[in-house]
Formats: sequence, structure tokens, C-alpha cells
Amino acid sequence: MEPNLTTDKAKRDYRLVCAAREMGDQRAYADLMKSYWEPLYMLLLKMTNNPTEADDLTIETFGKAFCQLNSYTPVNAFSTWLFSIGTNTCIDHIRKQRLATIALSTLATTKDDEVYEYPMPADTPNPEEAVITQQRHEVLRNLVKMLKPKYRQLVELRFFDELSYDEIAKQTGLPLGTVKIRLLRARNILAEMMSHRKDAI
Repeated sequence: MEPNLTTDKAKRDYRLVCAAREMGDQRAYADLMKSYWEPLYMLLLKMTNNPTEADDLTIETFGKAFCQLNSYTPVNAFSTWLFSIGTNTCIDHIRKQRLATIALSTLATTKDDEVYEYPMPADTPNPEEAVITQQRHEVLRNLVKMLKPKYRQLVELRFFDELSYDEIAKQTGLPLGTVKIRLLRARNILAEMMSHRKDAI
């Protein structure tokens, strides 16, 4: 039964979702990504006006959606559900950016309307923050080394060398879609590994 799914495309998507979550069908995952990568990316690009951020948010959105497939019900089309996750992910990202850049001196005034100047954070991290950042990078690099070679190479190119998806595809000779799917899988694997590491800060 497929309630509220009135179009053939919505019904097809629901069948793919069922195949993905009930049988772990990798082709179903790939078909869903192929159908919605471009429109989702364009939506996020309009919201961020930044191609790199839109790329990263697109893969993050698919990662969240695929991890939450069990919570999807066909009250709405899969595309509606996916774009909702993407919009919320992007809003959270933008909100964090604004919180990081807002001038703190505008946030507080005294009863006499005198502005209290908060000390602004230094541009460079303090020694404790530097140590924590270094430890995080070390943990991440150690986890990346544990990935299968086909995932490890792409993660290193994307997140350590900061290459674009197109550049990775050209350098590795892999189809662009394969690069995106493998990076998505690698991020999910790393997230799972991090959740089980006691030293993951």
C-alpha cells in the first residue's frame, strides 16, 4: 500500500526506499542519489551561494536521509522528505556560521543603554584548543587509515587535499557518481567508527 503517492515517480521512489532499507539494495541507494543529487544540490546552492558548501551539504543530506530511511513513511513523496532534510541541514549550517561571525558587542547593553564590550575571541586558538584540534585530526587520520583503499583514497583527496568532486573524478578516473556514492559511504563508516571510539573527542 502506497498512501498519498499519486505519481508514478513517487511510487517508484517508494519502491526504491523499501528495497534500500529492507534488503540493503545498493543499486536502490544509487538510483535515489542519481535522481535527486542535482536538484538537491541546486536547492542548497541557492541557499548558500557557495558551490563547495552546497556539495558538502548535499552529501551530508543524503547521509542523514539514508541513515533515517526507517523513519520515512509515504505520507509525502520521498523527494519532499529529502528536501526537507536538506533545507534543515542547510539552515543549521548557516545558523552556526552566523553565530560564529556575529559581533558580540552588539548583544548586550546595560540598564543605562551603555554597550558592554565583550572581549572578542582571538584569531588563533589557545594552547588547549590547539591540542584538542590536533588530537581530533590525529584520531580522524587514524580512522581513515582503517578504511578500505577505495574509500581511503577518496576521503584523503576530498578532506585532506580539499579537491572538488570533479577533480577527484579526473585524478582517479572514476565516474563522478561513483566518487559521490563512495564518499557518502565513507562518511557514514567514519561516523559509525567515531561513535565507538572512546578517544574520539
